[in-house]
Amino acid sequence: MMNEFRFVVSEENDGERLDKICAELMPEHSRAYLQKLIKSGDISLNQTYAKPSTLLKSGDEVFANIPKPASLEIAPQNIPLDIVYEDSDLIIVNKPKEMVVHPAAGHYNDTLVNAILYHCTDLSGINGILRPGIVHRIDKNTTGLLVICKNDYCHNFIAEQLKEHSIQRTYHAIVCGNVKNDHGTIDAPIGRHMTERKKMSINPSGKNAVTHYKVLKRFGQYTYIECNLETGRTHQIRVHMTSIGHPLLGDEIYGKKSATFHTCGQTLHAKTLGFIHPQTKEFVSFDSDLPEYFKNILKKLDV
Repeated sequence: MMNEFRFVVSEENDGERLDKICAELMPEHSRAYLQKLIKSGDISLNQTYAKPSTLLKSGDEVFANIPKPASLEIAPQNIPLDIVYEDSDLIIVNKPKEMVVHPAAGHYNDTLVNAILYHCTDLSGINGILRPGIVHRIDKNTTGLLVICKNDYCHNFIAEQLKEHSIQRTYHAIVCGNVKNDHGTIDAPIGRHMTERKKMSINPSGKNAVTHYKVLKRFGQYTYIECNLETGRTHQIRVHMTSIGHPLLGDEIYGKKSATFHTCGQTLHAKTLGFIHPQTKEFVSFDSDLPEYFKNILKKLDV
């Protein structure tokens, strides 16, 4: 099946590249994907083959046959899960290191969602087929607690608390350097990095982000801290701590890979999670142990 599209070039678009006008007309598709369709002939100019760089003239006709995406099914996988709590509405999972939360392009297996689907078939569908039950997430190399929603009512109820910043989330981390103040607050907006698209950064035009931190123990060149989030921006703790000169130990994106400790990414653990339960309307709180690699680093630092 195809999505057919036809466009007549106006004087306003005279002289523009074919791939550029296609990207403007069909923003749901990447420019690279549209260039591929032009090269394959699925997008043509005046019903003949054209190059992506072809310059348009007023009155030209652009024809496009966009293939509909193939139906996608996410396969349940028998992957062990550390389930901290479960009832008819939700599951609290302690996610291990190196596990992606949900499938994405090019990575459809071995995710937390694949594991959850094997354990439980009834999940909320608000976030679509790729993210059933997922109301919030943590990074691949961050460990710790996540809530998975079994129905849409639970999903909306938890999502509203996230929106209102009333969910309590406490993280433990080891950062590089000696954090001087015993506690502090970082209030700085976070947005996409201007040049490195995989990174986030402090950005005046970004979204409001607030992190409270407290020193748990100092080890000279490293500091063991606790962070409480008011907001839940992408890479928030990693960006905020880097912004004050204390990147997380092992963070290869915002700091550097540790030559001393085997961390496999940032040393960060989502330790506690608290919220109002959607059915009982009472506050519930869950706690998780630090992963073994994290404990081992603390032991070595404490020698």
